[in-house]
Amino acid sequence: MWGIIIGIGVVLLLVLFVATTYNKLVGQRNRVDNAWGQVDVQLQRRYDLIPNLVETVKGYASHERETFERVTQARAAAASAETPGEQAQADNFLTSALRQLFAVAEDYPELRASENFASLQSDLTETENKISVSRQIYNDTVLTYNNTVQQIPSNLVAAITGFKPRELYDAVDLAEAAPDVSF
Repeated sequence: MWGIIIGIGVVLLLVLFVATTYNKLVGQRNRVDNAWGQVDVQLQRRYDLIPNLVETVKGYASHERETFERVTQARAAAASAETPGEQAQADNFLTSALRQLFAVAEDYPELRASENFASLQSDLTETENKISVSRQIYNDTVLTYNNTVQQIPSNLVAAITGFKPRELYDAVDLAEAAPDVSF
């Protein structure tokens, strides 16, 4: 009789552990998705600023066509990236293209003095800061989730229920700094 009661108690504790761990994994996975969504929002803000910035510089430096095309291509590639790895690679290309655009702008004192350009420059700097913070929050959230997915005993529940580790946003050296927008 006591053996049956103890057996039922053990089964109930096991079921409670699995349910609790599963719910924890679901919550953490949803936080990772939310954190990536926040990164995406900031990146979209950046992508929306770039055409205005390019058009402003074009007004002063119309013969710099190759630079404008490079920025436009980089923006399109970055906007279509889906995974954190693809996004990191596309952002490196975009950061390089933006640096080239700002280098062009340095040759035009009237452009640097333009209120519109100064406002766009300020908005881009603010956006780059927000992107950096969003990426850090995303990576922190992924770290917590991945630890839960990979550590014993929650890794057993994760394996059974199909939870997989997520990819960190791993920026390479080129993208670690925001584009230089100081004039």
